[in-house]
Amino acid sequence: MAESGQIKISFLGGGNMASAMISGLIQQGFLPNNLLAIDPLPTARNYLYEQFKIRTATDVSQCENFLEVSQLIVLCVKPQQLLEAITQLNISLTHLSGPQVLTLSIVAGVKIADIAKQLGHSRIVRAMPNTPALIQKGITGLYAGQHVNQQDIQLINMVCQSIGASIWVNHEVLLDAVTAISGSGPAYVFSMIEHLTNSGLKLGLTAEQAKLLATHTVIGAGQLALTSADSASQLREKVTSKGGTTFAALEILNQRSWGEALEEAVQAANQRAKEMGEEFSKK
Repeated sequence: MAESGQIKISFLGGGNMASAMISGLIQQGFLPNNLLAIDPLPTARNYLYEQFKIRTATDVSQCENFLEVSQLIVLCVKPQQLLEAITQLNISLTHLSGPQVLTLSIVAGVKIADIAKQLGHSRIVRAMPNTPALIQKGITGLYAGQHVNQQDIQLINMVCQSIGASIWVNHEVLLDAVTAISGSGPAYVFSMIEHLTNSGLKLGLTAEQAKLLATHTVIGAGQLALTSADSASQLREKVTSKGGTTFAALEILNQRSWGEALEEAVQAANQRAKEMGEEFSKK
């Protein structure tokens, strides 16, 4: 695989996730001139150029030569914009000789088979990142299409490292589980921080104090869970003394079946992810 300074990557879509990847890639040594973002919105293009000095374009017709020599094309558009984006891409790459360009899709819910049907090849990797990618602290779930080779996987790993950690799953359907747990997961955590902060306010803390306590508790607990040899349940038990304050709090949460409610919520997100994929398949 080529050195990072020689790799050319094109992004179809210049929103938050594309911006996060571009920022992380440049920090890893990718050259701004070898990165291209295509987006019809001038605000998105202007931000990416001013912030990172990368190439930008309004549509694919303006950058066919760069697309043809790209080692990777990243689909960063919304599901409802995907068909139009692929149609334009196919027109621009009609005369491309040799292997098809490796494609990374972060389009929520859309299956590789449906993307491959439109692109005409399955050298495709699906990815489900999450919003902490915006600060290079994300986790991305990945699944490789039929014609993805080991060198392709190395490139995808390099790109995903720019926004945090990543895992590969062996079955595409598991990306729905990734979506339900980590893709939607930040919202569950933000909700917890929100309620912890509100509780602090009711107990007399200032807004700043309550936010800092709630947020750093989540950050610290998460880091401890990540690095400890103990399971999450073992860590919970270690901090819970019978008859103590934590015990009293967990008694209420257990009475309200909050664990079961969270598991039901994850199941609902998993089901909705499946439905979104099926909805696109019918188009």
